[in-house]
Amino acid sequence: MVMIGPLLVIAVLVLEATGPGSVHWPVLMIFLVVLLGFSVVQVTAARRHVSVELTETTLRQGAKRIRLDEIEKIFPPNHDPTPQDWESAPALGELHGVPRRRKGVGVRLSSGALAQAWARDVEAFRSELNDAHTAVRLGLPPRGHEPEA
Repeated sequence: MVMIGPLLVIAVLVLEATGPGSVHWPVLMIFLVVLLGFSVVQVTAARRHVSVELTETTLRQGAKRIRLDEIEKIFPPNHDPTPQDWESAPALGELHGVPRRRKGVGVRLSSGALAQAWARDVEAFRSELNDAHTAVRLGLPPRGHEPEA
């Protein structure tokens, strides 16, 4: 879908080249550059806002980063047909809801608010998030961190 603009410019170029009259090179190149520019901006923004990074102490969802000690509880998956409260909670990050092709993991923040962390592989993400959260709760130092003597 992102390449529809440049493809249309190529189609117009083919029509102008095969039809009567001259090819309007400057106009076609301007449109090509503008449409490619918008495409690059759109792809870059989409990748930034739906990216996930889980470290041993923080979770980044899009452009928002929270410390794992700000998470009070991670809810188990809901296998019941009745929706849980966390399933209607807002997503972490700056997006209003869980991005397409991703699934949510319910969390209660230390402020008491419910939210959804999200990822494509939700089971692996839930497992890694639980492990990292447990390590933070137990006060374990990050891997590779030398304890003070």
